Amino acid sequence: MSNVNVFDVLKERGFLRQATHEDEIRELLGKEKVTFYIGFDPTADSLHVGHFMQIIIMMHMQQHGHKPIVLIGGGTGMVGDPSGRTDMRKLMTKEDVINNCNNFKKTFSKFLDFSDGKAITVNNAEWLMELNYINFIRDIGRHFSVNRMLTAECFKQRLETGLSFLEFNYMLMQSYDFLELYKRYGCRMQFGGDDQWSNIINGVDLIRRETGVQAFGMTFALLTTSEGKKMGKTQKGALWLDPEKTSPFEFYQYWRNVEDADVRKCLSLLTFLPMEEVNELASLKDAEINKAKEILAFEVTRLVHGDDEAAKAQEAARALFSGGGSLEDVPKTVMAASEFEGDGINVVSLMTAVKLVPSRSEGFRTIEQGGFMIEDMRISDPKLMITRGMFEDGRLLLKKGKKTFHLIELA
Repeated sequence: MSNVNVFDVLKERGFLRQATHEDEIRELLGKEKVTFYIGFDPTADSLHVGHFMQIIIMMHMQQHGHKPIVLIGGGTGMVGDPSGRTDMRKLMTKEDVINNCNNFKKTFSKFLDFSDGKAITVNNAEWLMELNYINFIRDIGRHFSVNRMLTAECFKQRLETGLSFLEFNYMLMQSYDFLELYKRYGCRMQFGGDDQWSNIINGVDLIRRETGVQAFGMTFALLTTSEGKKMGKTQKGALWLDPEKTSPFEFYQYWRNVEDADVRKCLSLLTFLPMEEVNELASLKDAEINKAKEILAFEVTRLVHGDDEAAKAQEAARALFSGGGSLEDVPKTVMAASEFEGDGINVVSLMTAVKLVPSRSEGFRTIEQGGFMIEDMRISDPKLMITRGMFEDGRLLLKKGKKTFHLIELA
């Protein structure tokens, strides 16, 4: 184990939000190899950048000699966590849950060392899907006060819009997960995002009531901008870790274009750069801050997609901004040359077809506000027709604003 206490590392980098027993946790992490867990419900077929921050925490912990349990929610995913939701999650089929769980398992192996039991992946379907409801309510439900549960933030905000009994069970299930992981693997610590605080403290309490053992919990900052908005939202939806859903170029571009005020936070939370370097980069001003953004984008893309893809994405981004380098990794759509013969295709229809804008009205608005270019020419006429003659070497580069690019290639 490293001589440096991982608690201090996480605190210095800005991860920590709440802890059940801060002093005891710090002491425990400094003197023992601790088994801890973070849960991931398979709500989609890929992890997104919000999950990535939790993965980074697991990587920090493992680097300091502690043992991560990746808990994949094959059971809880059948119900859905109400935390942070204004409505009920759409229920998934059993097949979807299993498929998503399998995808998650593959992704985690890129980030954590599972050799020789240094980390393990567990699916809570193992125990939750086989539960006898009467036994569960008698043994576990008796420890939970409904009055106290209703004061939890995750439930409180839903009482006005409607909270199903299905979702109300979620806290019991997550608490039970912690108890099971303690019994099976000696897991005494649970981590999660700050929206998981109510679930975590109830799990700590359940272990104490059932076994008399003191367990611990900590929550971490959610990935938000300086304005408090969730990070990782793009025009196409979430910023996914799966390269098939968010290309390495789009992933790189997202971080290259973060607001100046968010550079320090992103470098601290999403890279392993030493804090002296983070502070130095974050202190750059005006045009110089772009250097810090390039380093941020490269480092995060490298962690998620590897050195080669990060280098390609960086080269493609530089090509767009400076006119040099390769366009090979810019998002592209291949279209039949015949579609552009004769009158061609209307510019707004083309923007919509390649998903540069989500709707025709957004396309019209972008052009009217002067935010659309073809190559280096600003387009002001939404009735413009794109014809075969506009293509140079069978390619046409579309630009929306300063940050979004799309290449049309003729087949």
